[in-house]
Amino acid sequence: MPLDEPERRPEERTSPPLPAFETALSALPPLPEDALILIPTRNLVLFPGTVLPITLGRQRSIAAAQAAIRFSRGVGIILQREAGTDDPIPVDLHRIGTEANLLRYLTAPDGTHHAVCQGEKRFRVIEFLEGYPFLVARVERIAEADRENAEIAARLLFLRNQAMEVLRLLPQAPAELAHAVQSVSSAPALADLIASFMDVSPSEKQEILETIAIERRLERVSAMLGYRLEVLRLSQKISDETKEKIDTRQREFLLREQMKTIQKELGEGEGGRSEEMAELARKISEAKMPPEIEEHARKELSRLERMPEAAGEYSMERTYLDWLIELPWAEEERPAIDVAAARAILDADHYGLRKVKRRILEYLAIQKLNPGGRSPILCFVGPPGVGKTSLGQSIARATGRKFVRVSLGGVHDEAEIRGHRRTYIGALPGNILQAIKKAGSRTCVMMLDEVDKLGRGVQGDPASALLEVLDPEQNGSFRDNYLGVPFDLSRVMFITTANVLDSIPPALGDRMEVIDLPGYVDEEKLEIARRYLVERQRKANGLSAEEVEISEEALKAIIRDYTREAGVRNLEREIGAVLRNAAVRIAEGSAQKVAIEAGDLASILGPRRFEPESAMRTSIPGVATGLAWTPAGGDILFIEATRIPGTGRLILTGQLGEVMRESAQAALSLVKGKAAELALDPAIFEKSDIHIHVPAGAIPKDGPSAGVAIYTALLSLLSGRVVKSEVAMTGEISLRGLVLPVGGIKEKAVAAARAGLETVILPARNKKDLEEIPESARASLSFLWVEKVDEVVAAALEKLPAAA
Repeated sequence: MPLDEPERRPEERTSPPLPAFETALSALPPLPEDALILIPTRNLVLFPGTVLPITLGRQRSIAAAQAAIRFSRGVGIILQREAGTDDPIPVDLHRIGTEANLLRYLTAPDGTHHAVCQGEKRFRVIEFLEGYPFLVARVERIAEADRENAEIAARLLFLRNQAMEVLRLLPQAPAELAHAVQSVSSAPALADLIASFMDVSPSEKQEILETIAIERRLERVSAMLGYRLEVLRLSQKISDETKEKIDTRQREFLLREQMKTIQKELGEGEGGRSEEMAELARKISEAKMPPEIEEHARKELSRLERMPEAAGEYSMERTYLDWLIELPWAEEERPAIDVAAARAILDADHYGLRKVKRRILEYLAIQKLNPGGRSPILCFVGPPGVGKTSLGQSIARATGRKFVRVSLGGVHDEAEIRGHRRTYIGALPGNILQAIKKAGSRTCVMMLDEVDKLGRGVQGDPASALLEVLDPEQNGSFRDNYLGVPFDLSRVMFITTANVLDSIPPALGDRMEVIDLPGYVDEEKLEIARRYLVERQRKANGLSAEEVEISEEALKAIIRDYTREAGVRNLEREIGAVLRNAAVRIAEGSAQKVAIEAGDLASILGPRRFEPESAMRTSIPGVATGLAWTPAGGDILFIEATRIPGTGRLILTGQLGEVMRESAQAALSLVKGKAAELALDPAIFEKSDIHIHVPAGAIPKDGPSAGVAIYTALLSLLSGRVVKSEVAMTGEISLRGLVLPVGGIKEKAVAAARAGLETVILPARNKKDLEEIPESARASLSFLWVEKVDEVVAAALEKLPAAA
């Protein structure tokens, strides 16, 4: 039902009539003869000779209709220029409308008002009159010139034929409308009738209403109707073609079923190729398999053709052929290698990691100069959170290859690597070939994650199955149990990751080039946080740099006081917690910009979780400051020694490992052997027990690098000379008094600088590691390179006070 307004608020529908309307009508000035009461409509155009119902919702429209009935006058139905205008004024209305009689007016039980209008003739507004509670205008009624000539008669016949064809194409068109079109003989009346029921916009109908010349009106209506007739014809054509295709397919299906039945009865047709088999044969040709593998695939296809579809092996054989076809057999064009661009990508994605980046760039340079070279097998070894997995993704970007990851953690079945044999129900290729298919490339970067966590069970040893995969001399003809044909893996760039090397079998480790990622020092963590972590967490929490800032001191405090790790995973979590706190304040409106300082962390993250070990420094004999490497980075370690009456026993506490216990025994033996040289009374060792304790007893400690510190603490205890508080040391000792090299020099030096120490005593054979120490640590420390424990004693122990 056409409405003069499509959407009205409930209060507009149920509001009462204008105040004292009945009495107000009698007080209105009389309407001139050439004046019309106007009812504006939002989306309705009434044409002369048509009858349409109208729903009245606005108070002025209701008042206008009631006044027209009261004064027995017609109304002018006129279209608004903008449908969204709720209370139109004269400038909001068109100037040509249709004069109509109100055939019927009623009020529904829900309070809405309805009128049935019959269009009479067009009118043009001359001027609007004031003083009425509704729109009133002086109008000029436009007479319809119903002329007859050959052109008008021809256009009338053409328009009627168009209308009848449209009605035939329309589904469920009313027969009364077709009868009305046939019975109208007046050209203006037919044009208005067709325009009234045509599915066009109100603005297009208004254009037709404003077209007074009958020839022009017939032409415009015919053009609009012709366009919709073409749309209906095309729609009918599409519908017929679709139906024909469906009918053809149904017919082909029935014929095929009948042919199968006939061939089955005659015992014929077993060697024929169905459309499906022909499609498989085409795909085998397009897969560009090696000749021997393509021959094998065609044999399997021939076997599938002879196999009934109801056979249990049919689906297994079809799945096997699909796997053969979908694997990337074809030789691929290698992407152009730009070493400079690769260096830029690696530097943009990761801070530090110079050795890893240098090795990758070396590989790219060799590939550029010798494209036929084999891909290396890199193994990234390091603690969690140092970026091993993300580094593999950066390598793929830098080399222009696709990246795919295979998780090996907890895998304990050899078939996960080599695949299951086809004799098993539900058999599939192994994870290696599944990843190759997923990548769609034989030159992808494949990351074998957590290779040190492979299991071993009754189903075999998956680590042994990896030997062929990761051997550059063998993986050119890798044979998966499911495929049963060789597949070339030599172009795949394998990258493995592990946390420790100890659990990797030696044969497997020998096939990989191990690159250590020892973890980040505090300076590197700070730079990573500034470059990557803060911005990533800002985006994750819907914040911008203008809304929240974290000062450099706050980041240093988070690294120092709230995280103790080799990587940056927990650091990112803590940064995220700080930013979430800021997000709550911004979302609540209590702050528009938040600046996080170091002093704010206690209220957000709680009290400090880690205290610096330097707080334990003291100046008494028997205490030496050592340096230790941990998976969370470097740290200082205090060795405490005391002497109690006893029988010469060595007591060790502090949850020391076997190697560290042996270092303590070696240090004591070395002191005993040098007793005469050091002017110590040998009777001390027979009448006393030596107790060595390493604080933080809840933390396991092991390794030989504390040997120098233990020796120094024992000598300090027995000689009464205090170890210098600003000196720290590390190194393994031998019974000959030699200082042997140890690992983790970079981390230990950074820990010493962080603790405020001044001098670090290191083995002379570790001097090659000096360049790895960050510049900031080298600037604040003095390094003493020693070869014998005597040099350590001379540099670390204070002199005895002179006798009085």
